[in-house]
Amino acid sequence: MFSASLVSAGQHVIWSYAGITPPQSLYTAISAGQVAGIIFFKENIGSNISSVITSLKDANAKSPTKLPLLLMTDQEGGQVRRLSGAPTQSAKQMCAAGTAGSGGTGAGENLKSVGMNVNLAPVLDVFRTPGDFEDQYERSFSNDPVKVSSCGAAFIAAQQATGVAASAKHFPGLGAAAAAQNTDLKPVTLSLSLSEIRAVDVLPYVASIAAGVKLVMPSWAIYPAIDASRPSGMSPDVIYTELRGRLGFEGVTISDAIEAGGLSAYGSHANRAILATEAGMDLILASARDVNQGASIVAALADALDKRTVDSKSFDRATARIADLRKSLA
Repeated sequence: MFSASLVSAGQHVIWSYAGITPPQSLYTAISAGQVAGIIFFKENIGSNISSVITSLKDANAKSPTKLPLLLMTDQEGGQVRRLSGAPTQSAKQMCAAGTAGSGGTGAGENLKSVGMNVNLAPVLDVFRTPGDFEDQYERSFSNDPVKVSSCGAAFIAAQQATGVAASAKHFPGLGAAAAAQNTDLKPVTLSLSLSEIRAVDVLPYVASIAAGVKLVMPSWAIYPAIDASRPSGMSPDVIYTELRGRLGFEGVTISDAIEAGGLSAYGSHANRAILATEAGMDLILASARDVNQGASIVAALADALDKRTVDSKSFDRATARIADLRKSLA
């Protein structure tokens, strides 16, 4: 049965699935207009990934929204790649070698070759000490915010020139996190001054927004200098005041993994999604490799819409931003 609220809610949720073959329930949800997009992990990518993506697009052709799916993965470079091939250099290597632009081109062409249209990269975090959270896998371009700014902007511009959207992460910055401070596993607080956050961590976002980055992913860390009580992706102070207000970002916000251990204090995945949506998150990343997770979040958001426990005007503005993004990737 068609449900307008389920379709509206579905425009805000990125689903995931386990294994090589998507389950029929995912195809059904796509055809019903309840899926904004899909994130692919290494376990989903086999020699048949292009045909799988074609079949997902075929299911989407029946969707009442008539909007392209957002088909995404993490193709940062070096050790953090879901697809084999470009970019083979890490972000740190690219920035040192002056190849961030060609790395962005390579990432975009690689994703586009299998039918994907969004890369959850680049990382704009400015690492602080060798071997820390972002440097241990060389995900950070540099410990110099000016270099991260220039390399990040070059990667973004080159990648988006191929028709693949970029997502800058993890706003306002995870570069100060120690090696063990992983928000995927546990809560993280970064007690930095507001002046340091803005001068070091946020600086690369100024350049990336000027370069036209289409998506920004906030982190799940807490920054007491901005909001002492809520993680970045659940904080209106971070999303509305800093990202949209002070920096003027008009694109799409996308959450980090909603199942992250850093959100253990915030209840079910569905409840976390509602809190993030209320704070200004446009897209919710349901990345637990379980279609039931995506379905439960869509149902919860639809119920919140029906009961008017989320602001409908803010929700509609987010829906419009997402629709504009999807149209731009047709």
